[in-house]
This record gives sequence, structure tokens and C-alpha cells, in this order.
Amino acid sequence: MTVQRAAAEPYTTSFESVVERVDGREVVLAESYFYAESGGQPADRGRMGDRRVVDVQVDGDAVVHTLDESPSFDAGQSVLCRVDWRRRMYCMRAHTASHVLYGAARTCMDDLGYGGFDIRAADERASVDAVARSDADRVRVDFVTSTDVDDDVLVELQRQANRAVWESRNVTWETLSPDAAREREGIVFNEKTEEGVFGADAEVRVVTVGPTDVGAGEPSGDPWDVAACGGTHVRNTREIGPISVLGRSNPGEGMTRVEFAVGPRGIEHQSREKTALLAASRELEVGPSEVPEAVERLQSEVESLRADLAAANRRALDGQLSQFPVGERDGDDWLVGAVEGVDANDVEPVARDAAGDRAGVVVLVGEAGSTFVVAAADAGAAADAGAVVDRVTDEFGGGGGGSPRFAQGGGLSVDPEAVVEWLREDRFD
Repeated sequence: MTVQRAAAEPYTTSFESVVERVDGREVVLAESYFYAESGGQPADRGRMGDRRVVDVQVDGDAVVHTLDESPSFDAGQSVLCRVDWRRRMYCMRAHTASHVLYGAARTCMDDLGYGGFDIRAADERASVDAVARSDADRVRVDFVTSTDVDDDVLVELQRQANRAVWESRNVTWETLSPDAAREREGIVFNEKTEEGVFGADAEVRVVTVGPTDVGAGEPSGDPWDVAACGGTHVRNTREIGPISVLGRSNPGEGMTRVEFAVGPRGIEHQSREKTALLAASRELEVGPSEVPEAVERLQSEVESLRADLAAANRRALDGQLSQFPVGERDGDDWLVGAVEGVDANDVEPVARDAAGDRAGVVVLVGEAGSTFVVAAADAGAAADAGAVVDRVTDEFGGGGGGSPRFAQGGGLSVDPEAVVEWLREDRFD
């Protein structure tokens, strides 16, 4: 792992350094406190002399700074550099929060493993309000776990993470030899995101979110999290501020991705959720804590009303069918008519039940946005329901299909009565 000066001294954001090399817009300094993109953490931004630093990358043993324009200074000169503090502090909070979240996951997830990490940071020139309302400032941690991460687990994850913030746990970092790191129990490694973590000559940088402090005495309990990490971090969890879990997804089998926010976006997210909860509470005329029960009651009432409406529609549709004439064609009894106030899905079960009961072949035409046709044929009927629908759509446009026993079509170019008239003339003697 490349131990960057920025990671070792994250609170250093203003420094002067000698320029070693200039190649167009790319600059290498004798020493730099700009953080180079690594391990899921984006590069720092800031200023170098009179130019903006727009990217920082590690190239071998060198930290290469890309400027917005070719600089006015040359190799051998000394240049004043300033790291954008808001972006740096955001990344420090976000990166430390990811460690805190992983520690929290140990309390509510089984067979836990680390699958990845990523910070997305807003442009340093964006306003605080713009950042709070954007999708730019968010962080993700991928957990490998056998636990089904449902809403209850997400809530517990957020609760435990914020507890660790409230407890003001000290955050420290040190470098160890690979052998010493291997021998220490409890260190989380992810060789995918921390390239070279076990390199032949590399030191391993270990970040520890420590135990709680008990007054002025010795810390109590086990560390919250210990991980190999090359990123920048705050000195104490209280500097993170509130952690707001935004949601979850499944990027791969056995893996759960949790997105969260810190800083303005986290506060804005919590404010929106609170506003929505209070609005729902007001509309439902219950207290905020009673909203879930009230919603459940409403859902039950809606399902009951839907069932009542479906039964009423069925009775009304049966009543319409009783008014339609039944005619004979090629040995089959045909019932054809135009129905009102229903769509094709409402008509399907009625047509299926009526085929063989009221007539061997039932063809119903209605309108829901456009004209539709539904055909059903009893198992003993000679007619083919699919063929009936094909004839109708060939004549009046639209499309559809089905089986010999049931078929439907839609998008017909005429009103239902015209289709019924054509069917009766074409099918009945």
C-alpha cells in the first residue's frame, strides 16, 4: 500500500513545496499533501500557485497533479499549495463513516465480509445547498453477508453507526510490516480496493476506530473497527456528524450494497423523511409512530373495497350478458354483445365462465381507452376463440391472440357496437 502524506497528515491543507517536474498540465512536487485517488476515495482538489488542481494520481513512486491549465512556474521553483478543505473534510468524514458502518454491521449481520467501498464527491465549487439536494455526495459500502438485509436491519445499522459517532471514539492510524499485520487479529483486509496491501516491501497502514472513553480514565471495551486502509480520516468519530442510510441494493450474489450520506446531504435526507412522515401523520390523523398501523388499516380497507367493487362489477356484467341474444352458427351457440364500464381484465373471467354456461362461444366487445374484444369457447365448441379474435383484428386493426379456448385483442379502430354488428352479421344465420 502506498502511504500518502495526505493520509498520514489529513489536517494539513496548506503547504509549500519545490516543483520537481512539469509536463504540460502535469506537475510532480518534492512532497505533496494532496490525496491521490486510491481505494475508492476520490482525489483531492485545490490550488497550486495560480492554477486549479483537477486530479491527483499515483504513478509509480510519484504523485502526479493535473492542473486546469499549464502552470506559469517551472521545475526548481517553490510553489504554494492549498487543498480544498470542504472536499477533504467531506472525504475524511465519509471514509471514517464507512469504517463505522462496517463496525455497526457486525452487530446485525452474519458471516460478514467486506466487498468494496466508494465515495462520490460533489465539485468543490458547488454550494452547500446544491450539494445537499444533489446525488453527488454519497458513499457506498458493499457487505458480503448471509443476512437478509431488510428495512429492520438498515434501521439497526444506522442506529448503531450513529451510536458510535455519539460515543466520540478516537480514530488512529499506524503503519505495520506485513508480517505484523497478518499476526494481529481482527484487521479487515480488502486486497481489491487496497492494492499492494501485502506487497513485498510495503508497509500496511492500519486505521483503528477505538473503544469508548470512560471519563478521564482508560478506554473501555474492544475497538469498534480495525482495517487496513490508505484513506484520510477524522481524529474522532464525533467529527463525522449524523450518518444517514439512503438505501440498499444487490450488486451480486451474497452481497448487499448500502448507500449512505454524511454532512449536508445526510441532514437534507433526514429532513425530507421527517417532513414526509409528519405530512402522512397529519393526513391520517394519527401520531407519527402510529403511521404504519394506520397505513396497514387503509390497505386492508382498500383491499376490501376492491373485492366489493369486483363483485359489483361482476354482477353488473352478468346482468348485461343476460340481455344479449344467443344465436346458432355451425352447431355452436354464440353470445355476442357490447359491454360497458369494464376493461378486458374484468371481462375475462366472466367470458370464461359464460362459455359453456350461457353459450358455447362468448364474444364480448368493450372500450377502455380503445376498443377491445374478448372471446371464449367451451371445450366442446367447434369454434376457435383465437381464430375469432384474429378475424376481428384483421377487419378492424389492432392486435391480439390467444388459445382455442380464450383470446383477446385491443386497439380496434371502431366503436364496440360496430364490431358487434359485424360479428352478428358474419356469424349468425
